[in-house]
This record gives sequence, structure tokens and C-alpha cells, in this order.
Amino acid sequence: MNNSKTWSGRFNEPVSELVKKYTGSIDFDKRLAKWDIQGSLAHAEMLRQAEVLSDEDVANIQQGMAEILKEIESGTMPWSLDLEDVHMNIERRLTDKIGDAGKRLHTGRSRNDQVATDIRLWLRDEINEIRSLIQALQAALLDLAEQHADTVMPGFTHLQVAQPVSFGHHMLAYVEMLGRDDERMADCRKRVNRMPLGSAALAGTTYPIQRETTARLLKFEQICQNSLDAVSDRDFAIEFTAAASLLMVHLSRLSEELILWISPRFGFIDIADRFCTGSSIMPQKKNPDVPELVRGKSGRVIGHLTALIMLMKSQPLAYNKDNQEDKEPLFDTVDTLVDTLRIYADMVRGITVKPENMRAAVMQGFATATDLADYLVKKGMPFRDSHEVVALAVRHADEQEMDLSELPLDKLRSFSDLIEEDVYQVLTPEGSLNARNHLGGTAPEQVRLQVARWRELLAN
Repeated sequence: MNNSKTWSGRFNEPVSELVKKYTGSIDFDKRLAKWDIQGSLAHAEMLRQAEVLSDEDVANIQQGMAEILKEIESGTMPWSLDLEDVHMNIERRLTDKIGDAGKRLHTGRSRNDQVATDIRLWLRDEINEIRSLIQALQAALLDLAEQHADTVMPGFTHLQVAQPVSFGHHMLAYVEMLGRDDERMADCRKRVNRMPLGSAALAGTTYPIQRETTARLLKFEQICQNSLDAVSDRDFAIEFTAAASLLMVHLSRLSEELILWISPRFGFIDIADRFCTGSSIMPQKKNPDVPELVRGKSGRVIGHLTALIMLMKSQPLAYNKDNQEDKEPLFDTVDTLVDTLRIYADMVRGITVKPENMRAAVMQGFATATDLADYLVKKGMPFRDSHEVVALAVRHADEQEMDLSELPLDKLRSFSDLIEEDVYQVLTPEGSLNARNHLGGTAPEQVRLQVARWRELLAN
């Protein structure tokens, strides 16, 4: 029998060409080929140890799979839509090469547990790569933070100047976000690294399989304990895409700031030309295309998360054809994340900071008003009273188009006789930074300590 479908004996007419195209997945799932071969080789070795396959069969399978892998890597593998997916294409190619031993390989498994295993093996490796790229981006941000531990910039709330902060401190905020992203990826990987193979279609198999052996060969940390759940579970894909969405949200927030800061209205930074483009009509333009695209692609990844949740929400147990739709959103999420992280680390190393513009912006927004209120509290005034006193001083300075630090001492003393000559030490942006010398604060000393702490964490 040489049917193109493994199940075609059940049917009285061939599948229509339209249905083949609609239901086939080979165009996108062939990227799982390497991991499908890994899983098949481990399955074959387990069947040999369980005395289901002979030594000769396994040797032939190993040889045939090595040849197929070379064909895939060289681009000469003859993929066929008639065979639907990556699993059947590889199995048919193997059978063409080695005969009946190739047909015996599928003993004790189903495409249901096979594809679930392949995706987990693939995603496990991709998470390793993503974590390494997250840490590379953190390292680039740490370099920038260390270089600018003393650089003053305005910190914002409601996008209004609030208090002076160190630019290095600002960069460290994103290092912290990425640190949580890395933790989420590491935690998600634990649930990805559970083996469904051996669950067969949905109920297990009658063959004397040794799932522990397969798990050890494939380096799975745990084995899925319920066959129904194992073949139908896509929680790990949703969880990964949720972690990816949060990561893209963090990069989108930083991108928004870079886009604002490169604008002449801010002028806080410049981004290397290789990450920007011009205009087809306006010769003066330098557009921050990379951060803008990152901001846009965050919506793409979040959309994939929504798609996967909707895919699973109404499925009864166990496997359903709906689950074929899990791959394209998952593949695109990984591709988007890897490309974004790789280009972002390079872009961060191409950022030029403009400290003089940042400091000038600090001086425009009465950023040290809270420092003056704290100064009065330390002199004995209740905070609510100091808040009111400083508000009056700010209003006067605003009317005079002056910063608080530019007001004469006698004018400051007109708002409170607690104010003395030493007030000017707290009204400078640098004084404001240095006053916040505690864990988590923006003082340059704290920035350098945090940089050192993160370097040690990344090294370990």
C-alpha cells in the first residue's frame, strides 16, 4: 500500500486540493524538523531498549535520519503538501530511504504527542537564546548607566518635570524590568520542559514504553502525568507569549522615551544614523525608525497572546485540529522577540547622551521644589506647611521666569525665616541627586553600586 495519507484507507474519495491547502501546515511547521528528528531518535532508542524495535531497525533509522537532516540543512529536502506536515514528510522520506524500519518508527506514538514534544523542544532552545539576548541588552544598558551615573536629567510624572534623576538611574530602571523578564522566561521554561511523548493520541499506548528513558535522552526535567492533558495542553505557549508580551511592553516604553528624547523639543540624546532613516520629501529629517517599529511590533506580540488564548478557550479534551493554529503566532512571537532584542542592544550602544540639554530641562520645571520642602521640614516645619510655603515660592519664581535657585536669599526668606544661606546647596540638581543616597535612590553612588550588583548577577 502506498497511499499519500496515513489514514486514507478509511475514505472513499481523495481530499480536495482546496482542503489540502487549507489544512496543510508544512509551509510553516517544517522549521520544527530538527527537533522532530531529535524526538524521533530518542523515541527509537527507547523502543529498542523496550525490545519493540531491533538493533538493526534503530541503526537504519539513525542513518536515515542523519541523511534527512543533511538534506534539510542543504535545502534539498523534497517537502510535499500532500503529506500535510513536517512529521509525515520526514517519516515518508525515512521510509523511502530505509523501508519497513521507517514505518515501525511511529510505533507507540501519535502525531498528537509528537507535535507537542517538538514544539516544547524547539521553544526550550529558543528561550535559552532569548535569555542570552535579554542579558546582552542589560549589559549594554549597564554600560550607558555607568557612563552617566552623574548626568542629571529631569524625572517625569504625568510627563511633567518632577524631580532631578540621574540618567544612569533611569537606564537602570529598564535593567530591572528586563531582569524580571529574564526571570519570567526562566520560570516559564520549567513548564515548557515537560515531556508529553508517550501519551500517544490521547490515552497512552499498549506498548511497553519507558517514558523515563525518553525524557532522559531528550533532557526533559519532568514528564506530563496525564495523557489527555499532555496532548491538548498549550498553556506553556500562552505563558511564553504572555512573558514575551510584557518584555515587548518594556521595550516599547523605552522606545517611546527614545523617540521623545531624540526630538529637538527634548534633545536629550542622539541615535546613531545606522538605526534611523530619512524622508522622501523632507531632506532634513532623521526618523527613529527602529524604536518606532519596536513600539509597533509590541502590539503584534500582544495580538498573538490574545490569539492563543482565544484558540484554547473553547476546546474540549483532547487534541483538536484547532491546535494547528498555535504555531504561526508562536513562531512569529519568537522571531519578533529575537530580532528586536538583537537590534536593541546594538542600538543602545549607538546612543549619544547630551548632558547639557538634560540639565537645562531640569532647570525649567522647578525640579528641586520637593528638596526645598524637605529642607524646611528638617528645620522643624511640618511637611504640609512646608508644601504650602514652597508652592508660594514656585508661583513667584514662575511669575519672574526664574528657577528657585535663582531667587535672592531675601526673597526666599520672605516665604519662611527658616531659610538660610545653605538652602542653595539643596536647590541645585546635583545636590538633589546626592541627597538621595540610599538603596534604590538616584544618587550617583547608588547608581554605581547597582551597576556593580547587576554586573555580578549577569556574570553568574
